[in-house]
Amino acid sequence: MFYLPSLLAVTPSTVEWSPKVALVMIICNILAIALGNYGIKHKNVGLSLPSPEFFGGMGHGAMLACTSLGHVIGIGAIIGLASIGVL
Repeated sequence: MFYLPSLLAVTPSTVEWSPKVALVMIICNILAIALGNYGIKHKNVGLSLPSPEFFGGMGHGAMLACTSLGHVIGIGAIIGLASIGVL
């Protein structure tokens, strides 16, 4: 509890939304979907997506896993790019 003020002092401020931020998140999600399409062994288990041929035959579970990973990668990329001044 004594460290809370010092932790708040070093916490970086968040980046406001902009088209650049959205583009970084979209690119990270596309990258994660491509990695998941290549790396998931049983990707068509469960419910299918409305256009499965577009996503390589992925089911809902595989797509949720890929986009979740894409958002985690995207958050790291956005914070990293903002800290070096690109965004």
